[in-house]
Amino acid sequence: MIDVYRDAYRDKLADGFLNEQRHWERIEAYASADGYALIEGRISGYMVGYALGYRLSKDAKWWNGLITEVDPSLISEDGARTFAITYMMVRNEFRRRGYARALHDELLNARPERRAALLVNPSNVPARTAYEAWGWRKIGELQPFSDAPVYDAMLKDPI
Repeated sequence: MIDVYRDAYRDKLADGFLNEQRHWERIEAYASADGYALIEGRISGYMVGYALGYRLSKDAKWWNGLITEVDPSLISEDGARTFAITYMMVRNEFRRRGYARALHDELLNARPERRAALLVNPSNVPARTAYEAWGWRKIGELQPFSDAPVYDAMLKDPI
């Protein structure tokens, strides 16, 4: 997984928030959450990408970094409503071939939650465009950690 991350974020690894150690710390935290799921994309055993996430608990802090005001009903969690995609990435050489969509669909297809949430960097136009084409909508802007970029918070419902 770290090899895929290094490839996908190779031009951003010097950023403190995006460095490998911080990434792995977040992966470990997500893996301990209820409803955690990981999908790997492999070609002849070679990992080309992955997607992962977890179910937002009733007291989830996911929405705490919202910068914009949103309808409170959109961010009220009941512990079963929302699956949060925390990472979805594909190695650079395999992009724009449908692998991200396949990972996305496989991750969400069997989920019992009614909707999904994710964060996307607004400067990542290819990802943002793909998410919108796949039925996602922006509800606001969110900074998940004080040293993190400001992301577009997106929802997809139903999943």
